[in-house]
Amino acid sequence: MKHIIIGNGPAGVVAAETLRRLQPQAEIALIGDEAEPPYARMAIPYLLQGDIDEHGTHLRKTHDHFTTHGIHLIQGRVSCIDSVVKQIQFASGERLHYDKLLIATGSHPLRPAIPGIDLANVHTCWTLDDARAIAAKAQPGSRVVQLGAGFIGCIILEALASRGVKLTVVEMGDRMVPRMMTAKAGAMIKRWVESKGVAVHVNTAISAIEQDGDALCVKLGAGGTALQADLVICAAGVRPNVDFLAGSGVEIGQGIRVDRGMRTSVPDIYAAGDVTEAPGFHSGLPQLNAIQPNAADQGRIAAINMAGGNAELQGSLAINVLDTLGLISTSFGHWQGKGDGVELVDEANFRYLSLQFEDDVLIGATSIGWTDHVGALRGLIQTRTRLGAWKARLMADPTQFMAAYLGAAQKAA
Repeated sequence: MKHIIIGNGPAGVVAAETLRRLQPQAEIALIGDEAEPPYARMAIPYLLQGDIDEHGTHLRKTHDHFTTHGIHLIQGRVSCIDSVVKQIQFASGERLHYDKLLIATGSHPLRPAIPGIDLANVHTCWTLDDARAIAAKAQPGSRVVQLGAGFIGCIILEALASRGVKLTVVEMGDRMVPRMMTAKAGAMIKRWVESKGVAVHVNTAISAIEQDGDALCVKLGAGGTALQADLVICAAGVRPNVDFLAGSGVEIGQGIRVDRGMRTSVPDIYAAGDVTEAPGFHSGLPQLNAIQPNAADQGRIAAINMAGGNAELQGSLAINVLDTLGLISTSFGHWQGKGDGVELVDEANFRYLSLQFEDDVLIGATSIGWTDHVGALRGLIQTRTRLGAWKARLMADPTQFMAAYLGAAQKAA
């Protein structure tokens, strides 16, 4: 049996190791297109903060890990798949046969069509090469403008602030982390960040970037308000890497459509991680959910099924925990809710809690400033616990979520 895995991020690495455990005699090839050992993109901000070195970003720490496990690492860019003859083709023209194929190609950062977006000193923060370029320029006192204040943008913000730069953040949405936080919660995070010395502009966009001597001139909105910068970071979102699948027969929406076994529409081709649109935990409908825990879980499930097993995904569930300059926020599940919920706001102490229900089941939650027992919110959502009388108690006092977990979820278990 010959397994090929395209993509050597968390989903690909977990899949390769799972396959090796289940099929000791199989051939396993793991393909990445960067001249780096497999590494975690989510570790890059910690590299910029100086908490870890480059070795700390590597997914496996020993230099012979993959050799020891009989996993053949290949560097190259796959340009297309011929599913009829079960071959992949590299950009070089070389072809490889597969019996089972896993696509775990992740996503790539968006670069909006802004005049000047390709100037030197305008970077995304996605690869180790990006991190090296940013580290060289983001020195104490440097003027940095960051485009985007989503989940990844806030992680990058934390790293840049720790380097002592003069930071300005520009977000098109009406609040920070708009895809994770309610309006009140996003506004609270904005106020916190501003209190730490970071300038934040919402409801606007960068309209142009121009070279101005050694510096950059960043223009905002139609009015053209100008900011001087030494460095611009683009954190405007990501998109699945699916372009090379044209003509392969693999069904694609926004990402690769998969069933709960991570099977694509083409026999013997599977997909896992950020490149997929997997069934949602609550709706069962295809949805993108680009977070590392989902990627690793999907890689494991895909590998079990590639090896002839029968594993199924519970459903793709949003799980986000964010540290923004010391303010901890979380969102779980269908945090936007369906109209039946409760919200607790303590503006003075930067504390916030929102619980969302469907009947007597907690389907989503958002929090700021809560660190103790916050995992109980995820537990209640993930176990689809019937709260019974606990729902009325939580509507009256949402801070009782841990007591509800012990009283309802643990009792049910």
